[in-house]
Amino acid sequence: MYRFLLTPRWLGILALTLAAATVMVLLGNWQLSRYQERAAINQRIDETAKLAPVPVEEVLPRPDGPAGSAGQPPPAGAAWTRVSVTGRYDSANVILVRSRTVQSRVGFEVLTPLRLADGSAVLVDRGWIPPAPGGAAVTRPEIPAAPSGDVTVVGRVHLSESKPDAVLRRDGRIETRRIAVPALARELPYPVYSAYLLLDEQTPAADPAFSAIPIRHENDWQNGGYVVQWWLFALLALVGFGWAARREARGDLKDPDAHRDRAGQDRAGQDRAGQDRAGLEGRADLPAGAAPNS
Repeated sequence: MYRFLLTPRWLGILALTLAAATVMVLLGNWQLSRYQERAAINQRIDETAKLAPVPVEEVLPRPDGPAGSAGQPPPAGAAWTRVSVTGRYDSANVILVRSRTVQSRVGFEVLTPLRLADGSAVLVDRGWIPPAPGGAAVTRPEIPAAPSGDVTVVGRVHLSESKPDAVLRRDGRIETRRIAVPALARELPYPVYSAYLLLDEQTPAADPAFSAIPIRHENDWQNGGYVVQWWLFALLALVGFGWAARREARGDLKDPDAHRDRAGQDRAGQDRAGQDRAGLEGRADLPAGAAPNS
């Protein structure tokens, strides 16, 4: 009944179906790995929020290179760790990061280097401020002054952003669109830690003009949905092949015209057979030696 599956046509269909299902399963596995990675990040964000801060040098490698360089990359698991550090803000090297969105509004993030006693510095994201009133989204705002004297900062370690943008100096301010620490470090007269801090708490207190930078969780459920989607597609491909094979076996996929032609040929064959039998019977009734009338 299913012997037709061994024909070249159906073997080709089966090979194509299995190849498509395999690709879909592999895509689902890749999305599953992305889901697990993002879920782990979200779990770390939630867990570190409950932990007491630790000194920054226990989490990030101390920069020991020359001025204008960044330290060694952070170790695995350093992101989102709460750390504390004490130093003095360098107000002469404030960094404005433009085109940053908070609560659907475009403005600036303000990074200020915090100089430590050993001569190095860590970049502190003090928060977000809107552009100057009445100006465009990229109009430079008035930046609240950083506290003078010793400042203690508690913040979350944020890894350097990829794809660095151009770094410009205008009117004593450093401007960029991406917080790429190695690129920013080249504009500073001291070595810098390789990650920056999102400000949580500050002593003395931070200026209320700043809005805190929200820590966004990864959209892991999107990847979870893709996992189900790809695996379901793979299953449907296999089920579709089985359904088509069953219909073929039952004759449901055959061409109706071919059915009619075949039925007509069968009836014609039956009519010829009947005529042949009638002719033979007629010849049997003739007397011996007599010839049929022409």
